[in-house]
Amino acid sequence: MPFPRAKSPRQLYEEIQSYDRVITPDGPLASALNRYLDRPHLGPFAIPPRRLAVGRRQESEDRLAFLGMIANEDISWKRCAYAVGNILQCWEHRGSHDAIFEYDGYVDDATERAVERIAELETASMKLTNETIEPDLDVVVVEPAMLTQLERAYLPAEYDTVDLFTDTEFKLPPFRIHDSPTAIVETVVDSVNDENADNVGIVLDQESEYSPLIESALEAADIPFFGGPGFTDRSEHRLFLHLLRTAHRGTDTRISEIRSLLTVFDCDVVDADTNKRLHELDDGDLKWLIDFCHDVQEYTFSDALSVFERHAGDTLDAFREELETLTIADESITEARLDDLSFYLQTYEVPVDRENEGVLLADAKSASYVGREVVFYLGLDDRWTHSAPRRPWVDQDAQFTRNLKSFQLLLQSGSQQHYLVQDATGGSPVTPCLYFEELLEPEYDRFSDLPSTSHQIETAARVGDGFENGPVGVTPDPVETISKSSLNTYVNSPRDYYFSRIVDDPEKAYLTEGNLLHDFAEFYVNHPDEIDEETLSEVVELMLEDVRPLVRSVDERTRRTEYRASLETIVSYLDANQPTEGAFLTPSSGGDNAVAAHFGRDVDSPVTERRFTDEELGINGMIDLVQSQQELLDYKSGSESSATSIVKHAGIDEPTDEPDFQAALYLTYWRSQRPGDQLSFTFFYVTELVDDVIAGDADIDDALTTVTYYPESLTEHVRREEFFEYLREEGAQKCQKILSKIDYQTYVALFDAAPLVETTDSDELIDSEFGETMIDRLEAEIGEYKYVTTGSKQVMRAIVDRQKGAFFKNDLDAFESFVDERLAELNRRRTGDEAFPIEGIAGEPNYRRVDNRDLLLEGEQ
Repeated sequence: MPFPRAKSPRQLYEEIQSYDRVITPDGPLASALNRYLDRPHLGPFAIPPRRLAVGRRQESEDRLAFLGMIANEDISWKRCAYAVGNILQCWEHRGSHDAIFEYDGYVDDATERAVERIAELETASMKLTNETIEPDLDVVVVEPAMLTQLERAYLPAEYDTVDLFTDTEFKLPPFRIHDSPTAIVETVVDSVNDENADNVGIVLDQESEYSPLIESALEAADIPFFGGPGFTDRSEHRLFLHLLRTAHRGTDTRISEIRSLLTVFDCDVVDADTNKRLHELDDGDLKWLIDFCHDVQEYTFSDALSVFERHAGDTLDAFREELETLTIADESITEARLDDLSFYLQTYEVPVDRENEGVLLADAKSASYVGREVVFYLGLDDRWTHSAPRRPWVDQDAQFTRNLKSFQLLLQSGSQQHYLVQDATGGSPVTPCLYFEELLEPEYDRFSDLPSTSHQIETAARVGDGFENGPVGVTPDPVETISKSSLNTYVNSPRDYYFSRIVDDPEKAYLTEGNLLHDFAEFYVNHPDEIDEETLSEVVELMLEDVRPLVRSVDERTRRTEYRASLETIVSYLDANQPTEGAFLTPSSGGDNAVAAHFGRDVDSPVTERRFTDEELGINGMIDLVQSQQELLDYKSGSESSATSIVKHAGIDEPTDEPDFQAALYLTYWRSQRPGDQLSFTFFYVTELVDDVIAGDADIDDALTTVTYYPESLTEHVRREEFFEYLREEGAQKCQKILSKIDYQTYVALFDAAPLVETTDSDELIDSEFGETMIDRLEAEIGEYKYVTTGSKQVMRAIVDRQKGAFFKNDLDAFESFVDERLAELNRRRTGDEAFPIEGIAGEPNYRRVDNRDLLLEGEQ
């Protein structure tokens, strides 16, 4: 069907001006018609049925009926609301307050008592049921199909009708496609000012993101508006409920969960404490809040409101009145009663006093007409579609017709209509409101399939807004060295690295646990004789004390067991692998050691926690343990990774989305101290064996992953006799078989016959000239047997595996160049020559590894 054009208020007035009463389906439409009345008139002229019945705007009947029920009946609030809602809805569609009794599945004791209570109330619905418009009046009804059954029951026996829509087609203005809700809101606010605010209406889904955005934007621009946030939406009311909910959540409430409350209460909490539990903080500013949470059930709602008002510096008279209306002001704040209060505020619209001045905000699912000259429509997506009640008394076709006609009229409000939409969000197309399927002939899937224009708006500061800025005239000091963690972050997302330098990160449980395990390991190397069963228990309690604010109280027993097992794993390893004593070229970390401080001892071993800074290489770091002159060890509290995985994530030619350059960076430094040596870097996953330690069958090797550095090329390495013997003894079965049939000279001659392709793709090596030559030569030497071909391929796969699980000279040479390039690039960005992009060298960042997600605005570079 074509989109029919609605008659303007002037056109309608010209058709109905001679009548005594004009019944309209919508209050704003009646107001628009009344503005054209140019003659004396006795009583109301244009008016919707309900307002005519009671002579005034009435409060919502569902709330009045609900309040009457809870004041006189001992029934749960949710049962009362359910019964009242069904009765009033059935009444609207069937025309009688007791019509609900025709539907046995919806009748119970609460319903019967609710029907009795509702019958006693003087409501608009009862007047519509029992009365009719005076029969001697000349009455006309505008678009009767938009009236409900109950509203039609109020009409006199005889009346005229007038269509709201014409036979001509309404040409929709083009949809204006914007990139984001923020861009849409900026477009609207840029078009509104104090002078034209009274002529502007904005239609939106009040449950969408547009509602808070437009309200805050209008407030920031000092533009008056009304029709927006209701009683429950007021921030102070929501914060009071947040306070009561917080008090009932127990001792696991974290600071991050109550930031909004702390802001209102002027309680300053450092960023490092964001993840800590409120009840574990020793902070004078928070003592009253912690005490309130402990004693909440000793407070009444009125008492609690007084506490909130005192600490928030605000007065919530309207909320106090509503508590008294509900007769719970003097009741104790039990969790059940708090649930009742929250349910009531979510279910019913509490009337609020507001000044009807400025921009009109209208809800897309409630309004049918907006009486403003200029109307902006925000979103227009499938959330604008009404959800028809799924009840047997509802005529679905009639309800759909009412909703559709209401939508048609709404979209034609005003003399100027502006449809501001998004075409896609989160990479998926936005579905237009489903009513468009009935009203538009062309097929479409998204707004861009319909007549539309695309808008790319650059955000500009409003006149008089924003901060003055100017060049500071200071050249930043260049970054000379970079750590493994900073390099990991920078490669994943330079923008995240930038913010990590200026924004403090909150303390995290796993980091605190990891630091404490490091401290214990360092202490044990320095003072092994100090640790026995009793002191191990002391360290466990020390760890729990430090971590307690960051973890749930119910997890304490589990963590105590995990900590004990991890400490025993460290002791077991260090007892069996005493580090080689010797002087180290760099100073100790000089940092605090919580375990050493607890026992009142110093830690000054030359092989633990050694910091290095090498400006020539451009790197710095902290070595946990110098196991020997050729071996470094690092304690890890995460899940174990294989050597292949570690080398893969240190890749620079094919970077992964989990960059980790620790092994490459530390080995790069260590080879500068031990040039020409074969070196190793071992990750000791101290929490990996918890289950095995508890079961009594732990093998310490299962917690170790070693990555080796060979000071030569892969080709030089695999030519060596040591690698030949390794393959003979530890290679795959067929590999061992063929090598047992040849000597080392035959093996090494294979590398002289054709160049080895240094690759991490075994198929590429097998298919190369080297691979074909190896198979041919070994078949000639051993015989043309199938196992020779299989064994040759196993040799080549072993060569590739060695390449994938270790670092060679050219790998670390390339890594040194990679660090130089990143530092040069980083310093250009720090001086403002170029921006810090969101994307890293692998493309889109791995957001699971981003620390400042809220600061990375997608679509910006």
